Amino acid sequence: MSWLKKKSVLIPLDFSELSYEAIAPAREYVEAETGLTLIHVLASLHPADPAAMWNTLDDEQRKQKVHEFLAQKLGEMGYKEVQIKVALGDPSTEIIDCAKEIDSDLIVMPSHGRKGVSRFLLGSVAERVVRLSPCPVLILK
Repeated sequence: MSWLKKKSVLIPLDFSELSYEAIAPAREYVEAETGLTLIHVLASLHPADPAAMWNTLDDEQRKQKVHEFLAQKLGEMGYKEVQIKVALGDPSTEIIDCAKEIDSDLIVMPSHGRKGVSRFLLGSVAERVVRLSPCPVLILK
């Protein structure tokens, strides 16, 4: 089924087990592991956060620490050649922007399965990505 192969697949990670479990099915869509890009989106530091107030940790340092953690974790999982991106901002916006930037052919992400009031109050990153994505999105249940 080489006709299904994509050159670039984006996988958003939020450190949940579900997000890590999305890597294996996504890997099946690319020829090489280098075609996988994983993105984690950090919220900006709140001005009242001690790290911001005392200037002990800035956003670039946070991004670097997350990148190092993901590289180690993914290496332990056997994914040594994946591309890792760490962004700051709104998760759905950053995921969509990254998909455009890397010219992604597919986004693979889990749904956390929130329903009813919880989904209404929290919003759904997956739903916004599906609606606004420049490429197809595979939602894993």
